[in-house]
Amino acid sequence: MKLIIQIALKFLFGKKSKGIINTISTISIVGVGVGSLALLIVLSVFNGLHGLIGSLYGSFDPDFKVIAAEGKLFSIDSLNIQEIRNLEDVLQVSPVVQDNALLKYNQRMVTGMVMGVDTTFSQVSRLDSIIIDGKFNIKDDFGYGGAIGFELADQLNVRPTFMTPLAIYVPQRNKKISLSMPYEAFNTDYVHPKGIFMVKQKEYDSQYLIIDIELARRLFEYKPNELSYLAIGLKPGASVEGVQRKIEEIVGKAYQVKNRQQQHASFYKMMGVEKLMSYLILCFILIIATFNLIGTMSMLIFDKKEGIKTLKSIGADKKMITRIFLVEGWLISLIGVISGVALGVILVLAQEYLGLIKFAGGGNFVVDAYPVKLLLSDIVITVVTVSSIGFLATMYPVKVIVRNYYDEAK
Repeated sequence: MKLIIQIALKFLFGKKSKGIINTISTISIVGVGVGSLALLIVLSVFNGLHGLIGSLYGSFDPDFKVIAAEGKLFSIDSLNIQEIRNLEDVLQVSPVVQDNALLKYNQRMVTGMVMGVDTTFSQVSRLDSIIIDGKFNIKDDFGYGGAIGFELADQLNVRPTFMTPLAIYVPQRNKKISLSMPYEAFNTDYVHPKGIFMVKQKEYDSQYLIIDIELARRLFEYKPNELSYLAIGLKPGASVEGVQRKIEEIVGKAYQVKNRQQQHASFYKMMGVEKLMSYLILCFILIIATFNLIGTMSMLIFDKKEGIKTLKSIGADKKMITRIFLVEGWLISLIGVISGVALGVILVLAQEYLGLIKFAGGGNFVVDAYPVKLLLSDIVITVVTVSSIGFLATMYPVKVIVRNYYDEAK
């Protein structure tokens, strides 16, 4: 094999009878390199978007949610909460109830998601970090407070400094609404939102109002021990997969333990499909680009027609000569992919740490520069994909052409 590689290198870098062959070889290498560069950059952009959206969700969502496998609510008494708290990597466990409600401020009415939490919720969520106005305070000596999403606050025209309370209406269970006195069919209470948060995700910013859990249970007519889900926060550096397995063993099959990605499974699945489709489209483009290799290898083999005769005369069989030119074609692909990946790594790292390419619009986006993230797995995928496509593209023409020239050689 060593001899085959040496001969292939000599054929590739040796002097050609016609200068145009060097030009064609260079074009093939550049084409493969550009394809490799594009593939690595696209995969890195998807990684950056995945991480960016994940970080936005992570500012609101807990590390884990424990929900009932069946039903909307479950009793906190059915879980061994203390055993979960005693896990080494668990920072805090916080009960949460949530349901839809009608919110009214002055003459404005909007439906929203009312979320009841206790004071431990700030330890399982980074809500404090996304408060843009006021502070996170669900209850004090002056009454009930809370935090409201930025877009929802804008729709209701409510601010933390306003004195008028925000009204919450929840339909009473098993009670029909009277057209003459509709408000009697609703449980009603009032809060003064003390803070406005911004997750920069519409599903949160335009819907959520966070209030005290006891007030929420009273409005929704839930029992004192009922909750929608259990929010769990982890200590920094904890193994997500390891802790998830331990919690699943504690709660049993009657409950589901969802990490942050599983809490938004549809979004992450969509991102995965988009990344796969982009990968397949670029692979198709690379396959078209590697057709240049067919012409290149035809010219290279034609140029070394006399070399084939020489190799045959000294005892090289058809199989060996075919391998020589297959290695030569693979080397062209390899040089292109290494060059493209090397340049791609430099560009992606420069964008990741320096933010060279920025969004137009002057700060109207979540981040200033296009998000990218370089992963070793993407480098490996790019190298393997492009080099494999290049090798397969040269296999058929090399075998056919070498066989014809070998049979003609005297």
